[in-house]
Amino acid sequence: MERVLIRGGTVITMTGPEAVYPDGVVAVEDGVIRYAGPRSGAPAEVLAPGWAGREIDATDRLVLPGLVNTHTHAAMVLLRGYADDMRLMEWLQTRIWPVEAALTPEDIYWGTALAAAESLLAGVTTFNDMYIFEEEAARAVEALGIRAVLCRGIIGSGPDFQSRVEEARALLGRWHGGAGGRITTLLAPHAPYTVPPAELETIAGLAADWGVGIHIHLAETRDEIEILRKQYGKSPFEIAHEAGLTRHLVVAAHCVHATDRDIELFAQAPGGGVAHCPVSNLKLACGVAPILKWKAAGVSVGLGTDGAASANQLSLWGEMRLMALLQKNASGDPAAFTAYDAVHAATAGGAAVLGLQDRIGTLEPGKRADIILVNTSRPSLTPVHDPFSTLAYSTNPGDVETVLVDGRVVVEEGRLVTGDLAEIVAKAREQARALLARAEAARG
Repeated sequence: MERVLIRGGTVITMTGPEAVYPDGVVAVEDGVIRYAGPRSGAPAEVLAPGWAGREIDATDRLVLPGLVNTHTHAAMVLLRGYADDMRLMEWLQTRIWPVEAALTPEDIYWGTALAAAESLLAGVTTFNDMYIFEEEAARAVEALGIRAVLCRGIIGSGPDFQSRVEEARALLGRWHGGAGGRITTLLAPHAPYTVPPAELETIAGLAADWGVGIHIHLAETRDEIEILRKQYGKSPFEIAHEAGLTRHLVVAAHCVHATDRDIELFAQAPGGGVAHCPVSNLKLACGVAPILKWKAAGVSVGLGTDGAASANQLSLWGEMRLMALLQKNASGDPAAFTAYDAVHAATAGGAAVLGLQDRIGTLEPGKRADIILVNTSRPSLTPVHDPFSTLAYSTNPGDVETVLVDGRVVVEEGRLVTGDLAEIVAKAREQARALLARAEAARG
């Protein structure tokens, strides 16, 4: 039974803004947190010499839960920088979807491996992925040691819809609870403008039959709203609600253009929440999600990066900063959305959105030991007057020094220890070049 003791750092449990312990201790046993809090309250047993097989000196480090990326398309790292400075619909229809038609399972494996490596090095210990060939993504997740919610994206109707549902069924059967419990799955209809209402009703029925939640894009752009209003006379939220999606946990990405009625409808869902992707939303000129309204309605809010093809990176540190700044500006009140609120969205809030709040998101006894250490001896993080301000407004991926997932060290001294990073980078470059060549050849 593996035991790890983290001592000497500032432990931030994310159970509340006051739960900050400058002389803190985290004790881990068999991948589970046994104790997290002040040294003075730790069981004598865990502090005894020899109790832990591994001790980590956290002096000058902030110790907090691993970050949770609530919405991404992991293997889209292969398209990072490929199609920038475009509107969403043009971007999808003229650049992204044609290239995605040429994707292979090997592309997805190495793309997801690169995404997992980038994420872990930035302190992201869990990501929620919607893409294709997700069994290859699962293999990469298993190998790299990250935690993931994997979703086979479903688009269309008729035979295409049915074949994608069958792939989702196979993914659930083979990988839900896989990799030692690190992999779970959701049903993932892409959006109401790509999946008709009848098929969304089918998805709602399958969610009930399979006992899983739903991952979907909702109200990302005004173009989407106009398309659905013209076609159905309804908003994306009204369509999703009437199809029965809100009878289940729903992870809704973006939710930028939501009316008060939309928020009221979505708040009826028994779980899930909003996956807020501020960098991608601004990059694609989609708008700013009304996060304060979502929170006021009691809806959980987490942070997502979206795919690196739109956001160009998979770090949540920049997302945290931008989230806070946008809500301050939108409200005209610098205190309306605090540094703590931003860190909460990246940790406990994200876990709640994914329905994983009983497993991750805070440092509490009984939860899985997904933990990160941020090195505050760096010039840009000195001094630390308020750890939440340091995390939300000053921290960058390179400041993450140590990462544990399920109590296993996966990043040590800023180095990935669960995979050959040089090989992953080289293979991803090779796959990206070949992918674009195939797509160009198909275009003629």
